Amino acid sequence: MIQAEGIFLAYGTQIVLEGAGFTLQKGERCGLIGRNGSGKSTLFRLLAGKEKADRGTIVSPKGYRIGVLEQQIRFSKPTILEEAALGLPEDEKDCLYKAERLLFGLGFSEEQMDSSPDSLSGGYQLRVQLAKVLVSEPDCLLLDEPTNYLDILSVRFLTQFLKEWKGEMILISHDLQFLDDVTNQMMAIHRQKIHKLKGKSSDMFQMIALEEETYEQTRQNIEKKRAHMQSYVDRFGAKASKATQAQSKKKMIDKLPTLEKLKGLHDLDFSFHEVPFMGKKMIDAAQLQFSYDPEKPLIDDFSLIIENKDRIAIIGKNGYGKSTLLKLLVQEVTPQKGNLTTSQALRIGYFGQTSIDRLDSKLRVEEEISSANTNLNFTQVRGICGVMMFSGDLAKKSISVLSGGEKSRVLLGKILAQPCNLLLLDEPTHHLDIESIEALIDAIETFSGSVVIVTHSEWMLRRIPFNKLVVCHKQKQELFSGTYDEFLEQVGWQEEKPVSKKSESSKSSCKPKVNMFQVKACEDQIEKLEMSLEQKNLQLADPSQAGKGDQIKKLLQEIEEGQKQLDELYNRLAALYNQS
Repeated sequence: MIQAEGIFLAYGTQIVLEGAGFTLQKGERCGLIGRNGSGKSTLFRLLAGKEKADRGTIVSPKGYRIGVLEQQIRFSKPTILEEAALGLPEDEKDCLYKAERLLFGLGFSEEQMDSSPDSLSGGYQLRVQLAKVLVSEPDCLLLDEPTNYLDILSVRFLTQFLKEWKGEMILISHDLQFLDDVTNQMMAIHRQKIHKLKGKSSDMFQMIALEEETYEQTRQNIEKKRAHMQSYVDRFGAKASKATQAQSKKKMIDKLPTLEKLKGLHDLDFSFHEVPFMGKKMIDAAQLQFSYDPEKPLIDDFSLIIENKDRIAIIGKNGYGKSTLLKLLVQEVTPQKGNLTTSQALRIGYFGQTSIDRLDSKLRVEEEISSANTNLNFTQVRGICGVMMFSGDLAKKSISVLSGGEKSRVLLGKILAQPCNLLLLDEPTHHLDIESIEALIDAIETFSGSVVIVTHSEWMLRRIPFNKLVVCHKQKQELFSGTYDEFLEQVGWQEEKPVSKKSESSKSSCKPKVNMFQVKACEDQIEKLEMSLEQKNLQLADPSQAGKGDQIKKLLQEIEEGQKQLDELYNRLAALYNQS
């Protein structure tokens, strides 16, 4: 339903796409992967018509609607429900229950439906935008990191919703499990080209690795052959008896293709700067109580012992105290009740959601990383900058000009530099690409100390062998001893809230959805068939046909068959208008 061919796009001397193309067939749901800066979001802008390629074509059927998750947020309605309902098709403006169902699934409560969308945090404003595009039911969805700012329950809801999606879809996400769960095709932008295959993300990574290996082997074989023939020319070119053969070899050399050596891509391969911990108990938190608002309890009577080599995940809906728990453990905030004791040998590496704001905008990348451990020499600091993809002059970039993802890498670099035996990480994957997340998980798995992570990623929950879970509910946090899959099997998440009575009444009065794209196709077939039948009836009435029994019999059969097809098309058209 979408065909892109020969796409070339460059910004100055930086080539983003070169001769790139793909075809998205009916019903295909594609995951789109690629390193940060490879052009994934740029491709979305091209497909949505918000940017134009320097060369190439992008075509789709007439009337084909593309729904895009907008990052630029502008609200025009006084309530959250009304704003989300703006996405409803014209013939479904009364179907508020559809918008409300999506809002509930994305973490909103019934009490919030009449609240102003402008009062929401940035993360929840993006959820309203997501509900708006999903409820519009376009032919094709373009979703760029839709799980950003979603908690684990909302991600699970979105996963199920997209599994049931009947149209086409292209999805960018750094969560490989989410990608694999909701897609049936995989695309990748790699070295300015678009690759596409049927399968999972692992299949794509294997294909690219094999392609790189094959290319390099071919290049080396050509270079060996070139060197061998050039050696013959250099040795015998001046000899009369060998001159003809040498000239022939020279012509063969000129015909050999020239394959440039592929430039190396950044590979993140790092480990944390560990400090041994010889004891057993690192932190003992007993009956902690904390709340930002006395009228709204947040954490009450919470106890947790963190032992050496523990792997602990903190999970639950947003607003239920996950980040606050980390702040209590790192003593960034003080409990209003309860006791927290720490070992004297404890050294913490802390990655918090608000830590980016604490970077000194006046410093350069290398200076920020050096500030985490003044004992590191220049070479060691530059080494950490390199694995965080700030090699060479990039290490001299000012913090003030970095993107959110780049600042996250600086923070991780500071944790690498900082000697520690306990990692407290609050959604550390939020601004990282897939390769960076893989490297981070590998480093966590080999870290000999303890790790406490706040995450909404089921991929990470299954990749890291957690032995304890802190499950955050409203005003209550519970400890579960076991893995995430054991938690799902033994306890599981509570059911989502049902649709309200208000939305049930709107559901009963809502007009059914009509797929005008299918209606138009059906009407076109009816028009063509009616014209054909009209011509056959004229032929039947032509006096010149008199006495031609065989031809008349054939026309009558064709008219009868055509009339049956016409009846079926009219029945189909009626069904399209009456479908729910």
